[in-house]
Amino acid sequence: MRLSESMRGWRWWQGSAGVFRAGVGVLLLGLSLAQSVPPQGACPTAVAQQSLTQPKYEDTEEQDAGAGFMAALVQSFLHTVQPNPFPEDLILKLYHDSQKVQFNQELLKEILVYQVGFLVCVAIGVLYIVLMPIVGLFLACCRCCGNCGGKMYQKQTSSINCRRRTLYWSAFVTTIIIFAGNICMFRSNEALNVSVDQSTVELNKTIDNVRTFLTSVPQQIDYVVNVSYKTVQEVTENLDDIGLQLGTKIQERFTGTLDPALRSVRLLHQVTQDTSVQLKTLNSSLVELQSSVDDLQANTTAVKNKISQTLSNSDCIGCDTLKPELEKLTLDISITVPSLSEFQSAVDEVIKTNLESKIKEVEYYFNSIPQKVTDETKEVVQSSKQQLSEIETQISKVTNDIPLTALTDVNRTLNQVQGDISRVTPVIDKAEHIRWGVCVALCCLVLLVVACNLLGLFLGPVGLTPKSDPRERSCTANCAGTFLMMGAGFSFLFSWLFMIAVLLLFLLGGNVYTLLCKPWSDGKLLQFIDTQELIPRLDIGQKLGLESNITISDIYSDCEKNQPLWSTLHLYELVNLGDLLNVSKYTEEIQQHFENTDITLSTFTFLTTDVKNQLSSFSAKAKNVDFTSVTQQMNNISSINLNTTADKLDRLAATQTNNAIRGELQNEAMNLRRIQINIETNIFPQVEKLNSTTESLRSIAENINGTVGEVLSNVGAAQDFLDTNTTQIVKTESREFLDCQLSYFIAYADWANLTITQQVGRCGPVAEAVDSGEIILCSHIVESLNAFWFSLGWCMIFFIPSIIFSIKLAKYYRKMKYSDVYDNHIIMNHIPRAQMRIT
Repeated sequence: MRLSESMRGWRWWQGSAGVFRAGVGVLLLGLSLAQSVPPQGACPTAVAQQSLTQPKYEDTEEQDAGAGFMAALVQSFLHTVQPNPFPEDLILKLYHDSQKVQFNQELLKEILVYQVGFLVCVAIGVLYIVLMPIVGLFLACCRCCGNCGGKMYQKQTSSINCRRRTLYWSAFVTTIIIFAGNICMFRSNEALNVSVDQSTVELNKTIDNVRTFLTSVPQQIDYVVNVSYKTVQEVTENLDDIGLQLGTKIQERFTGTLDPALRSVRLLHQVTQDTSVQLKTLNSSLVELQSSVDDLQANTTAVKNKISQTLSNSDCIGCDTLKPELEKLTLDISITVPSLSEFQSAVDEVIKTNLESKIKEVEYYFNSIPQKVTDETKEVVQSSKQQLSEIETQISKVTNDIPLTALTDVNRTLNQVQGDISRVTPVIDKAEHIRWGVCVALCCLVLLVVACNLLGLFLGPVGLTPKSDPRERSCTANCAGTFLMMGAGFSFLFSWLFMIAVLLLFLLGGNVYTLLCKPWSDGKLLQFIDTQELIPRLDIGQKLGLESNITISDIYSDCEKNQPLWSTLHLYELVNLGDLLNVSKYTEEIQQHFENTDITLSTFTFLTTDVKNQLSSFSAKAKNVDFTSVTQQMNNISSINLNTTADKLDRLAATQTNNAIRGELQNEAMNLRRIQINIETNIFPQVEKLNSTTESLRSIAENINGTVGEVLSNVGAAQDFLDTNTTQIVKTESREFLDCQLSYFIAYADWANLTITQQVGRCGPVAEAVDSGEIILCSHIVESLNAFWFSLGWCMIFFIPSIIFSIKLAKYYRKMKYSDVYDNHIIMNHIPRAQMRIT
């Protein structure tokens, strides 16, 4: 069964030999083109470098401090007060002549002209502060003298109720306006307190974010450099493993041609072994069968002689007719296989060539390629590793050329600032607590005036009877008038003090907004700071060693867009990144070393000419073996049938009258049957075995020609391939291996260039820190402060109509000492008309 499967496999190989030859031709064509078009996927892709992980920053978004609702109103007022643009020239003059300001009349005049809006407001405030207590004092004295409404007498007229209602609603509206301003005072005071409390925390967060940014920049640079170390290490490991990597690639190029040749030689070797075994089996079967046939011939001849003697007896009746039958009992059988000995000798010669050793030689040659590559490239690998160390040194210069020490100095300054903040924070908290308490007291005093007015406005209508006598007004109505007078009195008493607070806070908060917050918001402040006349040594470009100057406005603008430090600080003027990351000046030398290295693989001969001739002779002699004659001889043996002659002897014995002759004939017929049984039991199985061996050997011999032809074809193609393409394959694969290693550096250089120029040091946190400072100081603290003085001033302005309306309305509710009755019913007397009488 196994032999028949093997034969089917051989027939398949024989049928596909043409297809295989065509495949070899295509492979050779592809190899000829490999010099210009490297195979896809020949170089394993290096691990893709990840983008830099940006540091995590704390969220510095401020909560709404609560004073933003009045920002638009206050800013509109301040813009009206100070419509002039940011005074850059004036501040520069003050900066340079700060010691002589009091003697420079023109400068003082310029300052006063610029601050004319504030001066007008200050003048109004001073007038308020001066007049309010004076008016209050005169009013009090006048009323004590019974004037200015001090006399407890109210004249009753027809319009008294209308006047009372008008004064009532005027006082009510004025009080509500004051109350609204008082609510704004409470809210802005609380907003200012929250802003101050949060400012320290938010400022620390901002400083922490800037410190995180400054710390991350060197770490990011180190990461980029460390990746170069990993790349160098990876290429170094690949060079150390060049035997396995490059040798394996060369082996893969040989595999397509060597494998078919080796498979065909292995198969031929197996077929030769099987043929030798079959020949041995055939020879032993022939010897065994010939021995059995010789015994058969001897026995048959003995029986034939006895039958001949019996038939020659004169008493035998009709025996002459059976004598021709004796001629058929001659079994002269000699089994021979023509040309079998020659075929045997050819097989023996092929076995002597030891095809298995040839296969092992080819396998050893194939498996020794990696070690051969390692041995041949020791020097170039060593020189390449030296070049790699120089590349590593060159790339490490990036950290030396970039001025990272400046970042360290800034970080140290931030630490000092944060320490100062920590020391000052308790003092600020204590001062803020006092400020908050004072402002709450101010708010409560204003609320006291509002409360007196509201109580008077509430109790007056409740306790007043319009038609009652002014002397008989109820106690409730009298209390209403008293509360209204108290509100007016408190207003006179505290308003001028409140106006002092308004004036001071107005000068502070208003100027901070117009001179700091407003230009900070629209970018003019940074542009002003960039003025060299203000800070002569603030030349960032010069400090960094740049040819061009960098302004703070430029830095802020770039950081606001979250640009990297490479473009923000013009680091390309300091670091020639293209030269640092230009590995071609080293790789060219490495390429030259590889080009000069000759990796030679020793020549190898698959099959010598003698072996090929022996195989050809083996194939030819396999065709000369005449297996047909052997089959015919087997058929002759299989056709032997002695029972026929024995039956004729039995019939002849039946016709005999002589019992002795009859017995002899019957015994001889019985002997023939015994011989026939011996043939059937011994000879025929041997014949079948010999026939099976012959058929197997015939199948092998019929396919040997195709097998040997395929071996010679595949081996010839492989030999031609090795002789023609080995050198070129080694050069091509060496070049691809080198290009693969250098591609790692090209990929790294591109990644490093992109990372340093676009990802390292994205300075968005710096712009956010500036914006956070503007939010903390201006959007919350200054806005809350301005909202407070604006609300307080609002209340003070409306104190004036409140005083007037309260004093006038109080007389309509207080109990009078003198009565005045107005009678609305007038009696009309009829006056008779004069008449003229005509006579």
